[in-house]
Amino acid sequence: QVQLVESGGGLAQAGGSLRLSCAASRNIFSINSMAWYRQAPGKQRDLVAVITSGGSTDYADSVKGRFTISRDNAKNMVYLQMSSLKPEDTAVYYCNTRPPFQNSWGQGTQVTVSS
Repeated sequence: QVQLVESGGGLAQAGGSLRLSCAASRNIFSINSMAWYRQAPGKQRDLVAVITSGGSTDYADSVKGRFTISRDNAKNMVYLQMSSLKPEDTAVYYCNTRPPFQNSWGQGTQVTVSS
């Protein structure tokens, strides 16, 4: 198990940028896949981006070309750089492993994009 704390959310205008951070409680070097998920009001939690220990990445179609996931194993950190934000990106963003550890869900960080 690993405890995860997300930060960096806030209010942004459409077209703007935000950078989310995820701090892990232990070394993530041995965790193959780390990911960002998001949950909009009234909707299910969806996968946004994933990164393997080797640095391979994959993204949901809705964020391809706009979001970039990265990880710093030495610092036990995972990041999500979000650009060209859209109102439909408004959600609570969570990081976790993929597949997710059910006991590792944190509080998430709220991202609100205004039009």
